[in-house]
Amino acid sequence: MSQLKKGALLTYLKIFLTNVIGIMITPLIVSFLGKDEYGIFNAIGALIGTIALLDFGLTNTVVRFVAKYRAEKDREGEENFLATIKLLYIAISGLVIIIGVVFYFFIDSYFTKFNAEEIRIAKLMFVILIFNLAIQLPGMIFTGICKGYEAFVFPESVSVIRYLLRSITVVAVLFLGGRAISLVIVDTVFNLFTILVTAYYVFKKLKVRFKLHQFSKKFIKQIFKYSSWIFVFSIVGMLQWKSGSWVLGALSEPKVLGIYGIGIALGTYYGAFSTAISSVFLPRATQMAVDNATGEELTSMMIKLGRLSFIILMYILGAFILYGEQFINLWVGGEELKTDGRYNAKECKEIYIIALMIMVGYTLPLLQAFGNSILEAKNKLSFKAILYLVFMILGAGLGGFLAIEYQAIGMISGLVVGWIIVQNVMNFYYHNTIGLNIFRFFKELLHKTFFVVLVVIAIGYFINYVPGEGWFNFILKGSTYTIVFGILMYFVGMLDYERELFSKPIASIVKRK
Repeated sequence: MSQLKKGALLTYLKIFLTNVIGIMITPLIVSFLGKDEYGIFNAIGALIGTIALLDFGLTNTVVRFVAKYRAEKDREGEENFLATIKLLYIAISGLVIIIGVVFYFFIDSYFTKFNAEEIRIAKLMFVILIFNLAIQLPGMIFTGICKGYEAFVFPESVSVIRYLLRSITVVAVLFLGGRAISLVIVDTVFNLFTILVTAYYVFKKLKVRFKLHQFSKKFIKQIFKYSSWIFVFSIVGMLQWKSGSWVLGALSEPKVLGIYGIGIALGTYYGAFSTAISSVFLPRATQMAVDNATGEELTSMMIKLGRLSFIILMYILGAFILYGEQFINLWVGGEELKTDGRYNAKECKEIYIIALMIMVGYTLPLLQAFGNSILEAKNKLSFKAILYLVFMILGAGLGGFLAIEYQAIGMISGLVVGWIIVQNVMNFYYHNTIGLNIFRFFKELLHKTFFVVLVVIAIGYFINYVPGEGWFNFILKGSTYTIVFGILMYFVGMLDYERELFSKPIASIVKRK
């Protein structure tokens, strides 16, 4: 099996582990830390994530340029590029520390709803995570080099092992009495370990050298020209997933940040399942775009990818609509008077609403993920980048205004409005400028599948009346829903090639046995 295929399998394993372990470990962290400290943990993490934008998209630039120099067999050019990038990252790390020092003195005035002890915890966590970021950003060079060399297995294997060991360590630290500060120390140690191991592989196994043969301002401009649009999309991602936490940090109590953070986490888990499916087909789709396929051919591929994602997403979304609130109450809920480490029914309802709004708003961009590959292949990402940036800024502003009255739900409402507007504008752009047949896309996307989804949700509504409570009741409902969805979608909703795609791996396993 090739490095590419093995790397892809490890990537999907990492996505699966991240989602499953994340769902398992979150209630444990909330329970041990308490709602307020968990909220601080989320707020400082989001703030550090914002400062991480100082990467300026250079990590992806490393992949691109290393691959280019390898293809050209230009060893000297590769060495000079890596030495130049190293100097840039040293400057960026210095900038991270300077910004960290400046912001440290504003933490008191920024988190106005935090008490003195919460401010102390926030400051200490901030200092540790700034140090973490200052070493993490330059360390990402080594992962980029591995990908540029198409050595995918090693970094992905390290990433999987790191995540497993980190999760086990976090659980152990919590049971030994560790708090939020202990968790950020654990993350810092594992980040440092990962960087050292990957650096060893790059220098000893790949025989990579960093050597500055010539320092050129023109070359630096070329590097930043490539990374600029990646940087813009990084800002968009920050506004989508991080801005709510730092806006709420200035307006709300710590526990509100925890509620918002859990809702965001559930929303991102939702997207990961679709991405894992669609990314298998995206290289082939991108090649079509490069080979100047017609608008109708591209639309056909977009429909195939969209339908597969739609089946997966509608299964998850339907289940969450029907049983999501019960899941959240079992997952992180409990009587507030008994422990500060569980959320009461009202707070669980807020988490449910936030997660549901994200899932609904996020569905269309996930279904049309192929559109982004087309834009990249046709070098037309600038329109989408600017559009997203403008409306995410407006969405964050609207969310901040609504958050004054409605807190976490108000914040996510503004952002989701921005997502929905952007995606509708992008559909006009896809149709009129790129040549995709969007009307055909929606018609064939919903062919058979939409009817099945409506029927399953209707049946699922009555499944909700199954008597009982607790995890057994939830698993019984979820299992029944899954069986109904699977049978109806397979025999009624799927097309022939979709049935074959889902049944072929199962048939292969049975045949081997």
